[in-house]
Amino acid sequence: MMVKVIKELKEYNNIVVTIYPQNHFGNELDCDKYICLNLRSLLFLPVAVFRLKKIIKENNVDVVHTHLFWPTIIARLGTPARIPLITTIHAFIGSSIEYRKAYVRLLDRITYYLRRNVIITVAKGATKEYFSFLKLKPYKAFSLYTFVDTRQFNISRALPSRSVNGKIRLVSVGALRLQKNHKFLLEAFKQLANDNYELDIYGEGPLDKELQQLIDEHQLNVNLKGEVRNLEGVISQYDVFVMSSIFEGFSLSVLEAMAMEMPLLLSDIKSFREQCAETASYFTLGDVEDFVTKIKSLVADKNKLKVLGTQARERALNYFTLDKHMDGLRSIYRQVI
Repeated sequence: MMVKVIKELKEYNNIVVTIYPQNHFGNELDCDKYICLNLRSLLFLPVAVFRLKKIIKENNVDVVHTHLFWPTIIARLGTPARIPLITTIHAFIGSSIEYRKAYVRLLDRITYYLRRNVIITVAKGATKEYFSFLKLKPYKAFSLYTFVDTRQFNISRALPSRSVNGKIRLVSVGALRLQKNHKFLLEAFKQLANDNYELDIYGEGPLDKELQQLIDEHQLNVNLKGEVRNLEGVISQYDVFVMSSIFEGFSLSVLEAMAMEMPLLLSDIKSFREQCAETASYFTLGDVEDFVTKIKSLVADKNKLKVLGTQARERALNYFTLDKHMDGLRSIYRQVI
């Protein structure tokens, strides 16, 4: 998301600062300057704060915009009061695993009081939840939906047929982490073992080996496909896009599936409801039987699959495009600078 935004912000000099050298930017990052703080551990947090202050001063920075928790903490401590500070909150924090930790909640609350900053959330529901969950009084807050780049994820690129060898092909996209709840999908596929279903999961993460062990142990018709760059080139090969997340911010992979006219079967959580409304089918989180029933009902109704896919794409084009996001972001920047 950040990479695509920076490519559009040509009227700004964009300096990207990361706290660790590991990232997924590859060769796609197009900024005026890239600086890594090379934080060895959180014990060196004061050093990172000092270095950020120096970067801001040396580069005559006009506005600081942070993403994710620890960069936000560093920026709240290191950004001078005269310079606007904007933070994007990418999740509904009330259900976030990270915010179950007391010290995370405490740090967020304390640093927000020390350095009140502009909050952008990726969904309207996430704005209300952020302040109510942390018991904070809002300073300035905006909701700005995440986007899908429809120039890349375009239905005209779709392959002519989604079915292969008569199999019902499901696809899920997301990092192999607890939040994405992939174990739930594996449990569901134990019940689908005698049916002609196949699931491909795209993404990498710390649960890779554990998930593969479960797949092998139960001989499930599930494939871990790893990370892929050209998702738009492969997603149209599938019949249904599924996600079983426990919580989300505003899922980029779901937006990409919507733009590619994929029918969606998603866990019934607040962020998916706000994102997709009635253009997706939902199953009760934690209820494997409900998932199995819903997927069988869905694939049995070819007309419903087509209608859901069409409606999902229309919703993506109406609300979640890059152009709409950039208009909103530029408006926020103008207001705070």
